[in-house]
Amino acid sequence: MINIPNFVRYQETIGYLAKQLEFPEKLTLHPKTFKDVVDEDNLAYPDLVKFREEVHQLTLLEFKQLYSDTFDFNKKAPLYMTYNKFDTQKERGQMLAKLKVLYEMFGLQMEANELSDYLPLMLEFLYLASWNEDERALGNIEFVIMVIEDGSYAMLQQLRSEDNPYQYVVQALREVLKSCLQPTTEVV
Repeated sequence: MINIPNFVRYQETIGYLAKQLEFPEKLTLHPKTFKDVVDEDNLAYPDLVKFREEVHQLTLLEFKQLYSDTFDFNKKAPLYMTYNKFDTQKERGQMLAKLKVLYEMFGLQMEANELSDYLPLMLEFLYLASWNEDERALGNIEFVIMVIEDGSYAMLQQLRSEDNPYQYVVQALREVLKSCLQPTTEVV
C-alpha cells in the first residue's frame, strides 16, 4: 500500500535522485538545486551529503568516468532494474512491455531507444506522472516502487562492496521509496 502523504512529500526528491543517476553534467551537483529539494529533515539528506562530499573531490571528467565505470561497464550494478532478475529474455521482455504500457497510460512518452526499466526513467515517471484522482494510481505506483526496490537491492550491495560513492544515492533512494510504502501487517 502506498503512503500518499510521504509519496507526495518525496516526489521532488525522487526527481532529484533521477538526475543524480543520469550521466553527470556540470550542473548535476549544483548546490542551489540540492538546497531547494533536500533539506535536513529529508530522509535522503545524510546519504546525499556523503555522496556530494565524495564526488566534489573529483573533476568533472573524473566524475563522468566514475559514472561510466559504475554503471556502463559493470554488469553487477546496472541501471536497468530487471537486468539481473529474470531467467529468460521473454520474462524480462514482458516486464519491459508492462512498464512501457504503464508509462503511456499515465502520459509519459519514452524515447524510442530507452528501455522501460532504466532507473532514472522509472524515477522520472514517479516524479512527473499525473496521479491525482486516478483510481489506478496507487497500485501502479506501488508496482513501480517494488520493481525498483527489487532491482536496486543487489546494486546497493555491489556498490557498497566497492565503496563506490553512488552507494549513497541508491541508499537514499531505497530509504525514500521505503517511506512511501505503508508497512503491511501480516497475519500469521
